[in-house]
Amino acid sequence: MDIATLIGLIAGAVAIIGGFLWEGGQITGLFQVTAAMIVFGGTIAAILVSYPMHRIRTIPAALRMAFSKSTNEASVWIEDIVDMSMLARREGVLALEQKVIEHPNAFLRNGVQMVVDGTDQPVVQQILELEVDAKEQKYDGYAKIFESAGAYAPTMGIIGTVMGLVQVLGSLTDPTQLGPSIAVAFIATLYGVASANLIFIPIASKIRSKSEEEISTLEMLLEGVLSVQNGDNATLVRKKLETYVLKHTIPQMNRKGQAHERSE
Repeated sequence: MDIATLIGLIAGAVAIIGGFLWEGGQITGLFQVTAAMIVFGGTIAAILVSYPMHRIRTIPAALRMAFSKSTNEASVWIEDIVDMSMLARREGVLALEQKVIEHPNAFLRNGVQMVVDGTDQPVVQQILELEVDAKEQKYDGYAKIFESAGAYAPTMGIIGTVMGLVQVLGSLTDPTQLGPSIAVAFIATLYGVASANLIFIPIASKIRSKSEEEISTLEMLLEGVLSVQNGDNATLVRKKLETYVLKHTIPQMNRKGQAHERSE
């Protein structure tokens, strides 16, 4: 699990509830079933209206993406590609078939397999770019659902507050109860704004962040496959691929690269 996501959600809830209690509020005042029903039920209904069912079914996958621990293995894939480039230069691309057949990365495996099969480079590039675009669109769809929820939730909160005020003002028989009743009505607004800014929008942002990381890795792998097909020198391959990874991983890969060059 991505511990940062979990910590962020817990910290946000603690900050809001803790601040409320610090000012002398009672925690029971923050829990209103009716307000929760209006805000969250209304938000779910709006999402169901906004998206077709096949998009709704992707929500569990989107949540898994947001909460799962990031396993960026770009440095590992770079080493694999550099090894492939050296092998291809020494023995030809056909020598890669046995090496790539059991590779754990399906994108790299399929790309190199097309190279081994003698597929023309423009075709290899087109197919891999289409796969990258498809991944990007899928992740964009994940994020948009939660962004929409983040837009709907505050509005549903306002609706709940207005409904509560209408009820309060319509049955105003005891002026001493006006303040507490209005306070309860505004809980709906709190639910809407808090859920949007602490849950829905941050989850969408986390999905986009992880999507950018994965797409960058796929683009790196695509460049690596084309470099292997071109027969590029291993040093040149490494330099090109390192531009796709985070700066703090580059020193480690450079050390590995020097070891590979010496062994070559």
